[in-house]
Amino acid sequence: KYKQVEFMTERLGQTFDGVISGVTEWGLYVELNENKCEGMIPIRDLDDDYYEFDEKNYCLRGRRKNKIYSLGDAITIKVARANLEKKQLDFALA
Repeated sequence: KYKQVEFMTERLGQTFDGVISGVTEWGLYVELNENKCEGMIPIRDLDDDYYEFDEKNYCLRGRRKNKIYSLGDAITIKVARANLEKKQLDFALA
């Protein structure tokens, strides 16, 4: 994980295509197609709607627009933050 974050540090602001590999009440985990690095889009950064975690269907569902992000969906992201100390990658929707 440390090497993934180190590698992506040089790619801040770039966009990549990926697949949603995990859904939790605090955000979406995305694995990039190009290099298999995994990071998270925090739910607080999904500001186009108020999203709720649907535990039964493993998805995030928007309250107003009913937009759904679920496991296995293709998604385009932008690298927002890379924290080497915590070994964390944060993404944002592109």
